[in-house]
Order: sequence, then structure tokens, then C-alpha cells
Amino acid sequence: MRFMMMHKLDEAVPGNFEPTPEFMKTMGAYMEEVAKAGILVAAEGLCKSSEESARITATKGKKTVTDGPFTETKELIAGFGLVEVRSKEEAVEWAKRFVDVFTEHGIDVEVDVRRVSEGPHEG
Repeated sequence: MRFMMMHKLDEAVPGNFEPTPEFMKTMGAYMEEVAKAGILVAAEGLCKSSEESARITATKGKKTVTDGPFTETKELIAGFGLVEVRSKEEAVEWAKRFVDVFTEHGIDVEVDVRRVSEGPHEG
């Protein structure tokens, strides 16, 4: 089973999207551990703010493009990890350890763990 771990940060908090070298070292160690466990499919951080972003909304067939920054949005997806594990519980355990990377550095974070759709054969 594949699970997407998406972490959200408040872009209004100074430094949230500008990680320190110490934070990057801790994150690097975590990512190395996930890779060595053989479960890492992909992982990326997103740019530091929504300034260089766009949002496309479709309502009743009409598309609207809104350029960032998204001032009405408090928390933005700041990055993701895609893991292949045996269960939701295993994905949650890895996500908890991912959260620890942030909390060790005094950063408030929210991580969503969502199962990736494998197609119509899912139960």
C-alpha cells in the first residue's frame, strides 16, 4: 500500500519555509532512514511560499486561475513523502517520526496521511 504524507505549514510564520542548516541535517537523517527501510517512493519540499504558485478552480465548467500568494489560506502544503508500507498503521508511525523532525526545531506542523488509490480493486 502506498501512502502520501503531506505536511502543512503556516506561511505567515517567519522562517517556516526557510529551514535552518540544523533542521536540514535532521530531515536528511530522517529521509536516509526511510530510504534505508526500503519504503521511500518519493519526497520533495515545496517552494517557500505560495507567491510563485497558482490555483485553478473549476465551478460549473468555468475555470478560474488565481495567482499566489494565497492570503486567505493559513496553512499550505509545504512538501510530501510517498511511502510504500504494509499498513496504515505503519504509515502513521513513519509520519509521527516525520512530525518529530519539525517539533525538535520548534516548528508547528500538520501532516495528513492519505492512502494512494490503487484502482477499482481496492476493498
